[in-house]
Amino acid sequence: MNTPNTVSSVISSDKVNGTDVYNPAGEKLGSIDSLMIDKLSGKVRYAVMEFGGFLGIGTDRYPLPWETMKYEPNMGGYVVSLSKEQLDNAPRYANDTAPEYTDEYGRRVYDYYGVPYF
Repeated sequence: MNTPNTVSSVISSDKVNGTDVYNPAGEKLGSIDSLMIDKLSGKVRYAVMEFGGFLGIGTDRYPLPWETMKYEPNMGGYVVSLSKEQLDNAPRYANDTAPEYTDEYGRRVYDYYGVPYF
């Protein structure tokens, strides 16, 4: 049970959606659109970040391995070691063309970010 002096380490996925994502320099890269959860293990595999476009139109979705993200309370968002320039070549898709999250696709995404695929 939480008291006024404690903070829970869990959060509802609906509160994660919309949370800003920053690079270590404090530049906003985008915001979390959704989480992708492994059906068998129950672990979050990806945070899908929304970036680009204008007022949500024409934005691309970037699946970021959950392990690359760190919540930073002082920023009120997640920090990922990724520059805006690195986003140019990052795996992404348009909102209306989501890929199948197969093992092959997962390995490609994880390899891009230098994270071991499990």
